[in-house]
Amino acid sequence: MTQDILAQIVSGTYPDPDGGAPLQVATRSVVMARSLAGDEGELVVPLGLGPRLAVVSDRTTHGVLGARVERALAAKGEVVSVILPNRPHADSETVATIREATASADALVAVGSGSINDLCKYASAQDRKPYVVFGTAPSMNGYTSVNAAITVHGHKKSLTAHAPVGAFMDLSVMAAAPVRMIRSGLGDSLCRPTAQADWLLAHLLFDQPYRTMPFVLLAADELPMLEETDALVAGDIGAMERLVRTLLLSGFGTAIHGNSQPASQGEHLISHYADMLGDPGWPASFHGEQIGVTTLSMARLQEAMLEGPPPELAPDRNSEAEFVKRFGEAIGKSCWAEFTQKRLDSPRAAALNQRIAERWQRIRATIAEVIYPVSLLEKALARANAPMKPQDIGWPEPFYRTALRHAREIRNRYTFLDLAADSGRLEKLAERI
Repeated sequence: MTQDILAQIVSGTYPDPDGGAPLQVATRSVVMARSLAGDEGELVVPLGLGPRLAVVSDRTTHGVLGARVERALAAKGEVVSVILPNRPHADSETVATIREATASADALVAVGSGSINDLCKYASAQDRKPYVVFGTAPSMNGYTSVNAAITVHGHKKSLTAHAPVGAFMDLSVMAAAPVRMIRSGLGDSLCRPTAQADWLLAHLLFDQPYRTMPFVLLAADELPMLEETDALVAGDIGAMERLVRTLLLSGFGTAIHGNSQPASQGEHLISHYADMLGDPGWPASFHGEQIGVTTLSMARLQEAMLEGPPPELAPDRNSEAEFVKRFGEAIGKSCWAEFTQKRLDSPRAAALNQRIAERWQRIRATIAEVIYPVSLLEKALARANAPMKPQDIGWPEPFYRTALRHAREIRNRYTFLDLAADSGRLEKLAERI
């Protein structure tokens, strides 16, 4: 099943695990092979994107794959080459730069990984143009998603964009990526249990919509992948294929659901908080490296909350003035607008306490079925020599404790961070997770 699951999803023949119609995605072609050298034009041209294509890369990814893609496409039509500085920021200013540089193009061809993909995904969506992506590193799960992580006026947001028409993964290129980027993809994959637990919590407490589909897609590959992380970072093509398939399927899970809920919960909020408020002078870290670290914290928090007594929730006492003081004027007001949508007042707290009193044992048992022991997640990262502590990625411990306490405030997504805070346990737990 794992060999053809991507093809089934793209063709619309994969049955919905939740009982609906067969799964549908906007992506029309996904090709993952040991090598795609010489096939780039044949992969893109049949998609009918138009005669003038803008190939967007940065200086590094242009050398790794972008120049090769440009040559192949130039033999088929007109190519606009857009080469960004290394490690471009996925922010609204860079989106504007790309839109201006690709104004005359019919479609965009992204050559890169996280930031390049998000920038092209969002810029092309804004201009109502299609895009395809050639991945250069297995560093994140956003290749096939419909959301883009874009920073707007300092506030990192998950913005609605659109799916790539085609996603093309050369496994030899992926396996030759810097080992930190491979570890980053592992870290981004690690959060399935914590993200599912958070989403399931919101479903069981608030009756929010929830699907098993995104997690069924990952089930066959997940444990084998976590058990071969040493082979993965050693360049094993079979292990790389499993990771890349996991990343693509995770992106499809969010695309089919319609937002990032299946793959981005409390662990991502902590990472986004650090991106927004961390010191630019700290060592640079990849998104997935951060998620590996924050996933371990969320797994410990979830474990502590599930093992403890039923939580008793109190109304939230935060105010907009406190948010502005904590985050600054613009970001504080933007975060407050998000937070107030999930903020507990007295009636909501009372209703939740009633539900918890009646159902906590069932809630706890249901969530316990979808998580892994913290030790399993730790071993997966340790075998790959991946970052496991905030200090490993240059985050000072005092800052990280602050991030654990306040990351929940940046987005309207109720997670175990909120449950711990609303029950008065987050302050103490933040000191030991």
